[in-house]
Amino acid sequence: MTRLNPSWRLLANLGIRALPLTLAAGLLAGCMAPSPYAPRLEGQRTGYTDRALTQTRYRVTFTGNTVTPRETVESFLLLRAAEVTRAAGYTNFVFDTRNTRTNTSVQTIPYGPPDPFLGGYGRRGFGYWGGWGFAYEPAVDVVVRTNFEAYAEIVLLTPEQAAKEPRSLNAGEVITRIGPDAAPPKPNQT
Repeated sequence: MTRLNPSWRLLANLGIRALPLTLAAGLLAGCMAPSPYAPRLEGQRTGYTDRALTQTRYRVTFTGNTVTPRETVESFLLLRAAEVTRAAGYTNFVFDTRNTRTNTSVQTIPYGPPDPFLGGYGRRGFGYWGGWGFAYEPAVDVVVRTNFEAYAEIVLLTPEQAAKEPRSLNAGEVITRIGPDAAPPKPNQT
């Protein structure tokens, strides 16, 4: 019968403890979907908002979750600006200011209770870094989450003003091109 080296036992023990956390994280990651194109409701962090600043100036935002790509967030902002323009009775708009903010958070998650044989989470062992000489903390996961928030101020234009403004966007064309991408997928009917 083969006997495991004590160091292999330690690694196997760490792997067994990390397995449930890894499985749970994988299941949760599989459940995540990009933010849908929808209004941001009270208490939610994702979706679009708009606010009239004057009769022809609006502030529009769209915030995505951590799996919504930057390009999608910016496209949804553009779509919302076009919808606001149409709802106000105008045909064209221009961006006065526009920006996309990146929000990043970092979280450390321990694998479980401290191991007395490793000296806490490996901090009181031997080696330059503490623990067993690893340049990282072997009993801690570092999770980095990033989401994007696009915001803009738009100015609504009449057809006469739009003809003089080369940066103007036609709201109808924007809705026609981007709108289908924002629609929720239709369920498969079999």
